[in-house]
Amino acid sequence: MSKVNQRSSLHLNPPSNSSNLTSTQTWTHTPSLDSPCANGVMVYMSYLSKTELQTFKELLMEKKLLPDSLGITWKQLNRANWAEMVHLLVEYLPGALAWNVAREVLEKMNQRRISSLLREELEDILPTLEPTDSYLRKTPLSLTKEENDKIREYKRRVMGKNFLVCDTTVWPGNQADFLYINVRNHDAILPCLFLPRSPQGRQPKIVVIHGIPGIGKTTLARKTMLMWAQNKFYAHKFKFAFYFHCRELNWVGERSFSELIEGQGLRSQALVSKILSRPDQLLLLLDGFEELTSSLIIRPADLVEDWNQKLPGAVLLSSLLSKRMLPEATLLIMVRPTSWRGVKVLVKRPSHVTLTGFRRTETLDYLRLYFKDRMKRNQVVDFAMKNTILLSMCRVPVVCWIVCHCLRKLMQKMVNLTEACPNATSVCVLYLATLFPTIWKKLSGSNYQKQLEGVCRLAAHGVWDLKSVFDKSDFQHVKVAEATIDAFLQVNILRKLEDHGDRYVFALFIFQEIFGALFYVLFFPERIIYYHPLSQVGIQDLIAMSRSRENCETQMGLFLFGLLNEACAGIVMRSFKCRIGLGNKRKAISVITHLNDYGCYDCSQLFPCLTEIREESFVCSALESYQKVFLKLRSLKDLQLSAFCLRRCRGLEKVELTLSRAFYQDLWPDSADPTQSTQLRENKIVFSWWEDICSVFETETNKDLEVLMVTDSILEALFIQIVTTTLQKPQCKVQRLHLMHVSRMLHKNLFRVLSENQHLRQLGAEHTKLGEEAVKSLCIALNHPSVLKNCEATFIDWILLTSNLQRNSHLKAVLLTASPPNIFGVKYLLLSYLRELMLENCNLTENSCQEIALSLSHSKLLTHLSLAENDLKDEGSRHIWNALEHLMCPLQRLVLRQCSLTSACCKYMTSPLKNNKSLQSLDLSFNRLMDDGVILLCKALEDTNCNLLVLELEKCWFTSASCHTLASMLCRNRKLRYLDLSKNIIRINGMLTLALELFRQRRADEVVLSKKSNKSLDMYTRLKGPEVESDHLKIVEDWNSCYLKML
Repeated sequence: MSKVNQRSSLHLNPPSNSSNLTSTQTWTHTPSLDSPCANGVMVYMSYLSKTELQTFKELLMEKKLLPDSLGITWKQLNRANWAEMVHLLVEYLPGALAWNVAREVLEKMNQRRISSLLREELEDILPTLEPTDSYLRKTPLSLTKEENDKIREYKRRVMGKNFLVCDTTVWPGNQADFLYINVRNHDAILPCLFLPRSPQGRQPKIVVIHGIPGIGKTTLARKTMLMWAQNKFYAHKFKFAFYFHCRELNWVGERSFSELIEGQGLRSQALVSKILSRPDQLLLLLDGFEELTSSLIIRPADLVEDWNQKLPGAVLLSSLLSKRMLPEATLLIMVRPTSWRGVKVLVKRPSHVTLTGFRRTETLDYLRLYFKDRMKRNQVVDFAMKNTILLSMCRVPVVCWIVCHCLRKLMQKMVNLTEACPNATSVCVLYLATLFPTIWKKLSGSNYQKQLEGVCRLAAHGVWDLKSVFDKSDFQHVKVAEATIDAFLQVNILRKLEDHGDRYVFALFIFQEIFGALFYVLFFPERIIYYHPLSQVGIQDLIAMSRSRENCETQMGLFLFGLLNEACAGIVMRSFKCRIGLGNKRKAISVITHLNDYGCYDCSQLFPCLTEIREESFVCSALESYQKVFLKLRSLKDLQLSAFCLRRCRGLEKVELTLSRAFYQDLWPDSADPTQSTQLRENKIVFSWWEDICSVFETETNKDLEVLMVTDSILEALFIQIVTTTLQKPQCKVQRLHLMHVSRMLHKNLFRVLSENQHLRQLGAEHTKLGEEAVKSLCIALNHPSVLKNCEATFIDWILLTSNLQRNSHLKAVLLTASPPNIFGVKYLLLSYLRELMLENCNLTENSCQEIALSLSHSKLLTHLSLAENDLKDEGSRHIWNALEHLMCPLQRLVLRQCSLTSACCKYMTSPLKNNKSLQSLDLSFNRLMDDGVILLCKALEDTNCNLLVLELEKCWFTSASCHTLASMLCRNRKLRYLDLSKNIIRINGMLTLALELFRQRRADEVVLSKKSNKSLDMYTRLKGPEVESDHLKIVEDWNSCYLKML
């Protein structure tokens, strides 16, 4: 791993200063590719405390390590955070000088560890480091007193406009119970947005802030502008900053960019010209792409670089995004997933940051702040913790308020929350229900359902068409009247856009999703088709979009399944005074039962929908055909959904499970709740879900469940204890347990399973480190086939393991791949009681083969041996074949796949193949045998004493020149039952030669031509080899279908 990649795995997310919560569980956070610190340089500076950083700044000024020509003042330096300090150093000190200056100061501070890390980083990126362009070190602009006054006045207006940083068009601040709190993670993002990146060491010129509607993109933009106006945001870099919402670019006619800047309140064309003459000091924030009425321009010939030229809004915006205009300016772009599709074709080499909203702990903190009464607070928190879909929706701050508002209303009525809210959808419906009395009063009874249908149709079509802004013609098209629009505006379900006449959006995108889902359950008994049917593809797409909103645009599918719940449908009918039909429910269950056949959906897409519908019979029927499931648990939400659905599976045969580091970050984050009682309650809930998942391995309904794979997982002690306890039970029928990239699982609890579970037949471990205790326990426990792949152990541990395996009379098979046990271990294994042994990619060489051959000559039980992917070479194989000629052990299969063999080795095989009576299966694939080698091999196979049934020659580099000899051998050898000729260069001429010779010898009816399967085989299947048919020869090739018909 390079040092750059190592840096990306460090803890780079400094905790928010505003947080006063203490952590009950420490866990190291790994920044994703969307982290603002990902690939950042000098990130080790974040390890300095506030006091240490202040000392760093003082020494920097005291030693005069920054050139006076830069004009950097102590006031600017004093306000800079660690990321801004890194930016300042890299921006103004060319090349390696920035690192050298930083290290000099750190050495004076006795911060030798950080200094050493910076030195290693510099060595790593020095070949690719790009010095800052000279123009960036120009002296600051010279402004007159009047111009400086105008800039100060502009900053005052920015501060006044953005003093309340929350987006007041979204947050219903006029509500009596209104509560707004900052998203801590978003606050931590701001300082790092323009951190220079490796490998060039340059500041990103374009930063794209991704986020779903309502997550806080506009709030972050407002906060950025506020901090800039207060000289607290990269004051040394950005002398000028301007925020533009795309609705400002929807003008009729043409305007220049300089006029647009002047319109921000500067009122001086001369000042604007000075500002735009130094674009390197300019920060432009662009927001609201969903409200852009014109399409962006992507043709380079249509883009313009002159900022004084009058242009249509779309051309101007496209010219800025593409960097055709003001290429040195820095862009901060706020964009929804739906809008990004049109923007990404223009922006080049952007840096990406994704806003995730409230973390789970922040959501719970919000609930505690909202509900003052302790009893109500605990009741609401428990309800939320048990409903992870609802908790996940609450990461959008305003949705969190909506949930609180709704639950408060319910608790005032003294109702049970679980009974009143059967699923997450019902909570959102109940909030909207509080707004509908006003709508009923405004609309006539006879016309109400048709008007509701029109609004729902508009919402649904908008979701499908990726549209969220609607004009009067859109409403007219679905026959929604002016009075209906006014009614929905009055209750803040719809919102009229500023300065745009008759253009509207749903006040929250979640409202559009809910009404869009409602469109497919509305019931019209007077019509021939009494509901709006969804197609099979439509249902599949809705399921796919319901996974999680980090990567998807809508939860309309999730809400549809929520509305299909009968209890929730009852709430809709009472709340909205409309009739509900469940015709799409029958179609949905039909589609889901067939998804498994197509193999086009993983459980992460399907399980949220099935959990939201929360009906036992529906879920059991939907999952009836599922025999294999893959569970990737990255959050508590994934755990709950998997627990709910897995318990309702019938007939499972294989479960693959991944428990990632992100899961524990969600369970035990840095900002975990300080109260121990809350943590204990939550742990109890979490472990009950884990027990539900594990219980699947012992239920009678899944009696055919034989394979459990645990991959890419970190399992903590309590999780291991629960799963191993289940696996030890006599009801558990799991026969194969496979571990790959699994940490902390190889300890005594697991090995006790191997000793006590009478059904377990095979253990596999790949890419897993074997410690001394694990090796000792493994030696005691192993009585069944064992697979160790890419496992690390010391020399002594391998000796201990293999010597114990030699004495183990119960163990019949061991599979080692990429786990070199050293030559002493190999000898122990060959002389053991093993029947089947794989030593694949175990660093064996031609020097090892003499010892292997000697051990083989004394082995009396071995039937299957694989030495694949070892560099044995021809000389090494000679020792193996010499031993095989006089071998007394019943070796039936030998695998020498990819062993660096050439045609020369074939002469060593001829005699052993004639004289060895037990060898029946031979794999020589991926060796350069060429035509000469294959011809020699065929001569040996023509001998009537040769007993080979299986011969695999995949990619052995022979051509059609060998096919005549191959055909002749096949006509004489009546024992061979399987021949693999795939990935060789025999082409149509070779195929015809084989076919004609077989036809001439009247063997055509005894031969089956088969196309090579691309399906990967597990290690044990590779060791066992292909199955053969007793009365036919099967020839496997990369046959083209037309060739098969012709032959």
